[in-house]
Amino acid sequence: MIILLLSLAATAHVVIFSSVFPFFILDEVYHFDLVVKYSHLAIPKEQDYAAEESMPYVAVFSTWEYLRTNDPFATPLWKQPASQMTPIVLSREQGMRFINRESTQPPLYYLLEGAFWRLANAVGFHDLLLLYLLRFFNALIVIALVWLGWFAARLVFPGKTFIAITVPALIAFLPQTAFYSIGNDALSPLCFGAAFVGVLCWIRAAVPGILLGAATGLALAAAFLTKISNLPLVAVALVILLLNFFLLSKSPRFSSHFASTLVLFGCALLPMALWVAWCKIHFGDFTGSSGIARPLGWTIKPFAQWWHHPIFTPSGLWIFLSGNLATFWQDEKLWHGQRLSLASANGVYILSSIIFLAVAAFQFKKTDPAQRRVLLFAFASIAVAFALFGFSSIIYDFHDCVYPSRDFPYFTSGRLMLGMLIPFLLLFAFGLDSVFKKCGFFWKMIVLVLFLLFMLGTEIATDWPIFHSQYNWFNA
Repeated sequence: MIILLLSLAATAHVVIFSSVFPFFILDEVYHFDLVVKYSHLAIPKEQDYAAEESMPYVAVFSTWEYLRTNDPFATPLWKQPASQMTPIVLSREQGMRFINRESTQPPLYYLLEGAFWRLANAVGFHDLLLLYLLRFFNALIVIALVWLGWFAARLVFPGKTFIAITVPALIAFLPQTAFYSIGNDALSPLCFGAAFVGVLCWIRAAVPGILLGAATGLALAAAFLTKISNLPLVAVALVILLLNFFLLSKSPRFSSHFASTLVLFGCALLPMALWVAWCKIHFGDFTGSSGIARPLGWTIKPFAQWWHHPIFTPSGLWIFLSGNLATFWQDEKLWHGQRLSLASANGVYILSSIIFLAVAAFQFKKTDPAQRRVLLFAFASIAVAFALFGFSSIIYDFHDCVYPSRDFPYFTSGRLMLGMLIPFLLLFAFGLDSVFKKCGFFWKMIVLVLFLLFMLGTEIATDWPIFHSQYNWFNA
């Protein structure tokens, strides 16, 4: 019953805040254009211009309020008479035409949203409602995440009711704006979370079946095909599976695992190899990352200059870690050119993350061997996610780019690490439970409710100026 209520709360949370934000949230316009292209199965082969079908939506429903204190049109275009709107729209379509720099993104999210776009179109939805329905699709993802978090917590910590409630509750109320916009970040935690659970089930099974192997392999492939920043997470999972395979090769049970292991790696690696080949053929490198770096003017620094990066100083390391932890919880969206965040909320998220993960690490030796392997997997997932963005911060010269820049040479966009959400929250909840282990279940639930109220209250306070925008769904 509690998980069902949390699912309903998660749905309301995502739908309401998705409705608050007008279109288009900065890079959201690129992701929307990819959804439209994939709805026709037009997989980009280059960084080409926006689709003709996309531009009317961009011209009519865009607002400049994210970057400016006001929009040049006090009244949104879609509220104006057609005779006045048409010439303005045609002019804006030409002036706002853009090259989609996100064309190298993996395809899974856009295929799903593209199918949803075609279905909604066929049913008869159109205009602004059709755009918001693309965002509301994320509510389905978050509902699945709530149930997956609950299942993972019960699997890893059997009998720990508080942890089994905490993980899905934090997911339901997470103030992460990536869930309120069109973009592939929203799908990452579900795909890798499913892969994480699949790997745990695999290594615990006496004789893992072919279906489990196929499901785990496909989940790993899905994580990779959702966002390239999930690659380190997928790599850690594959290393664990390879170690398990190596240990089993010395066991009499090896022959009974061979077929399912072959299915697992086949389902995981074949889809990845196909996408890697596509990127190499059409974009010139195996991940398509050069297609993102090149338009922004980034270049690789000489190896000797890597070690002069400020991340190797205590203050630089803190900027990197704290920035990513803060934006992992609530992203880094702008409104009127200013960052949408509260320093107090950032402080709580940063310190609570550090404290509870540290406590989870200190409790490591007190867990049973099976839990210990899971905790190692979870910590490794977090470590490699941070390592990727630390490495990316170090190797690039960002030249005249606004963010990251030469003055601020750090990737501090925690939403890009959302793939690690399930492992992160398992450790967070374990640490929270350990800190209050001498308290009864009732008092631990009071602490959890207070934290959830803090999350929701600070999110409302942070986003309150946007509630009054004439361009959002509430004022449509």
